[in-house]
Amino acid sequence: MSMDGETIREFCPEGRLRAALNFGNGVLIGRDEAGQPRGITMDLAQALAARLGLAVDFVEMARAVDVSDTARSGVWDLCFLAVDPKRAETIAFSEPYVQIDGCYLAGPGCGAADAGALVASGAAVGTVVGSAYSLTLERQEGAERLVHFPDIHAMLAALDDGAVAAVAGIGAVMAREAAARPGTRVLAPAFMSIRQAMGVPQGRPKAAAALRAFVDEAARSGLVGDILERHGVSRDCAVVPAC
Repeated sequence: MSMDGETIREFCPEGRLRAALNFGNGVLIGRDEAGQPRGITMDLAQALAARLGLAVDFVEMARAVDVSDTARSGVWDLCFLAVDPKRAETIAFSEPYVQIDGCYLAGPGCGAADAGALVASGAAVGTVVGSAYSLTLERQEGAERLVHFPDIHAMLAALDDGAVAAVAGIGAVMAREAAARPGTRVLAPAFMSIRQAMGVPQGRPKAAAALRAFVDEAARSGLVGDILERHGVSRDCAVVPAC
């Protein structure tokens, strides 16, 4: 995949690729022992920067909503978020490159047998404001019983205190938190499949088309699968376009 100068300038008006990292998604990005960013989205950003022939700067953000809310501000050129119609108003998304389950983590006092029973019970469910799973749940049955928290730490604290019966989040993260909280459990089935994609701010059509081509090539070549495995995620989670 080659890009002309106009496309590259549209991608990176500042001359460097500024990639927003959403640290609210612990599956895709985290920190190493020295506190430096490390993860799937970082590796993908570096691979794209190499194709552009440019250096990459990382813009660290705590939550998905921090990324989506700054799409028109010009502080980043590339992002990694779950595809959502509301976000697509300001972000031009590629096709998804990975699919992750969204699951409920039920507290010790929650008697729901599964995800459907939890919603039917009318119990209060915690969620992180602006997250992909929150945006989805706000459009579904039981939306009026969602309790929004500013971040995952506040949400989990509310679960620990019994302020909510369950919380919503990324399946792998919820499983990790369940292992650290006796009496809690992840409810099946998943309530949604979170389709993670790459994106650029709307209004950059050449960059958006080039990004879609990059993601398609990265998926078909096995690059996405290799990056997932490098960070402990099954390559089976990679989304490979149909031929």
